[in-house]
Amino acid sequence: MSEPIHIAKISIYQDERPNRRAYIGDFKDPFYYGIHGGVKDFYKAEPKKEYPSTLDHIISAAAG
Repeated sequence: MSEPIHIAKISIYQDERPNRRAYIGDFKDPFYYGIHGGVKDFYKAEPKKEYPSTLDHIISAAAG
């Protein structure tokens, strides 16, 4: 069996629901995840600050 090409090193912190910040690999600045738009409406939530959802990131990565 071959060796892995890459092992992702990610730390995720939930400071205030529903928003999270993720530190990915050697990137200095965090990536922020949260809710907005239809996702916010679906969960009937009003976050203090809106961020892209994890679903947004998955779709943009797959579409790229």
